[in-house]
Amino acid sequence: MIRIFAYDDSLERLASLKALISLSDNLEYIGNAENCENVLAEMEKYNPDVVLMDINMPVVDGIEGLKLIKTHFPQIKVLIQTAYDDSEKIFTSISNGASGYILKSDNPNRILQAIEEVHEGGASMNPAIAKRVLEYFMPTKEAEILTPKEKEVLKFLAEGFSYKMIADKLGVSYSTINSHIKHIYEKLHISSLGEAISWFYKNNPPYRNSND
Repeated sequence: MIRIFAYDDSLERLASLKALISLSDNLEYIGNAENCENVLAEMEKYNPDVVLMDINMPVVDGIEGLKLIKTHFPQIKVLIQTAYDDSEKIFTSISNGASGYILKSDNPNRILQAIEEVHEGGASMNPAIAKRVLEYFMPTKEAEILTPKEKEVLKFLAEGFSYKMIADKLGVSYSTINSHIKHIYEKLHISSLGEAISWFYKNNPPYRNSND
């Protein structure tokens, strides 16, 4: 059972998330708050597996809450959710350890899938946001650290594909894709999707140029 705690200053949004998560057999909605003023006490009390984190909240916002969680409870996965694909906040969140980034307008199944993906140690990113990341990072000299297959998997991740979608694309099992991603993280000495995408587009100018 994946334990979920949600932060959002909209009571209507929190109610919707609770209703959605209650429909899943392997997810449990354990609590929520309207801002991150008491985030450390709440993480200590509820000990969630995944936090759904809104960015724009009063008193203490989601980015500050993310920083506090990753500093004091690094094992907790934080999935950022927002109504806007604001580039600056996207990259600030990713650089501070967010495991994924979804839009509130994403369909319910995508939100549930994103929760499961980050809990399994992977990363999840809305395709529109993945495009912003692509546009943001500038290429540098290519470094042959990853195998061609690992680069292919990372490219699909950057384009917003889920593990299952990548497995279907490459005609391999879900566990094989999961293994590739773990190797990518180990080789690059990273722990978040943002770091992985940053490395990929900085070190693969041919792919970058093909999308310009």
